[in-house]
Amino acid sequence: MKQIIILFLLVFIGIGKINCQENGHSGTNSSAVGHEHAPGDGHNHAAEAPVGTPTAEASGHSEEHGTAKFDPKATAFHHISDLNVYSIGPWNFPLPCILYAPAKGWSVFSSSKFHIDNAHHGSGHLAIEGYVLNHGRVNHIADPAFTEKEASIQEIITKKETVDGKEKDRDFAVINGVAYALDKPSTADGGLFQGGISSFYDFSITKNVMSMILVFILLSWVFISMARQYKSAPGTAPKGAQLLFEPMILFIQDEVAKPFLGHKWQRFLPMLLAIFFFVLALNLFGQIPFLGGSNVTGNLSFTMVIALIAFVVVNLNGNKHYWQHILWMPGIPAWVKTILTPVEILGVFIKPLTLMLRLFANITAGHMAILIFISLIFIFGNSGANLGAGLGASIGSGLLTVFMMSIELLVAVIQAFVFTLLTASYIGAATEEAHH
Repeated sequence: MKQIIILFLLVFIGIGKINCQENGHSGTNSSAVGHEHAPGDGHNHAAEAPVGTPTAEASGHSEEHGTAKFDPKATAFHHISDLNVYSIGPWNFPLPCILYAPAKGWSVFSSSKFHIDNAHHGSGHLAIEGYVLNHGRVNHIADPAFTEKEASIQEIITKKETVDGKEKDRDFAVINGVAYALDKPSTADGGLFQGGISSFYDFSITKNVMSMILVFILLSWVFISMARQYKSAPGTAPKGAQLLFEPMILFIQDEVAKPFLGHKWQRFLPMLLAIFFFVLALNLFGQIPFLGGSNVTGNLSFTMVIALIAFVVVNLNGNKHYWQHILWMPGIPAWVKTILTPVEILGVFIKPLTLMLRLFANITAGHMAILIFISLIFIFGNSGANLGAGLGASIGSGLLTVFMMSIELLVAVIQAFVFTLLTASYIGAATEEAHH
């Protein structure tokens, strides 16, 4: 149990440090969420911008001749993004914002201070201490001349900027008729997910982090209760939660840990169980409609952290035979080693990369497919203008959605098992004794 709790805490800490933006409000998606594009000035400083009609919100609705036009792409990206708001059904619940900027120090407050709109979007209408809630994610006003503690935001626009000879989109908050450039949170990904070091760091409790906390509490309660039952009544028939979880625990032990790890299976079994149940619970939790709409395992931040944990465990426990096979394989001609050794070294890093991408891609694809099927109702119905087409599309979309959700339940279990199985196989290969 201690090992399981430690692994969960490592995941929380790792995601808090990385805080990647790959499926949040990134530059590639900024145009997809209904922003108004304005010509860029090529600079990072605040620029004058005309204040026109407020742009559409992040839910993918834009105003066209007084009627709302449905944007399925924006809706899909909004659903899978990691926001500073936790939504249950039509209600938005603000989450704590924990922010640090070297120039001004720590700022801790509730995201409700941004005056979140009531249309389920998580956009803010106030700038607080130089921070803006930009479609669910906190951004920082880059201009150091902006010192207002609280200011009303008229709109958020996107401009083209030329940085290092490349044209990129950048968001601006229009305050008192002036467009102030916005910085996204710093990330520890080295630019892998379009991140990098900016003017502030975001340690906020986001929707995905909140979902992990809820799942962690639930799993802790279940497994601690089970452990107490086993201690109080050893040797008795399982009951309650034991009937559900004991077969799964025995399956991972007998079909994964023992075959791949041999006599060392007991040492690594707690970690394998922790990975399996945590990933499985998060996969299933994300399938519950209207309960947060979390996409934790479809977030590269999460999958990167657990893949890094597996990477560290594998290589720290690698024996002499394992490293000999990678660095300089005995019994093989030298000219062949010069070809195979770089490939083997590259494979050390490709293994956790595939673990990370496989889980992320499968879960995200399922969420997107379901959203696309639901979007067909609004597309054919022209956002309510064509009632007959909307009703007809709702039948087909409903059936496809139910089918896809059934597939997603299967994928949730399979991906948790595959991640655990591959982790066990990598550890087994690293700890296997040499064969003579």
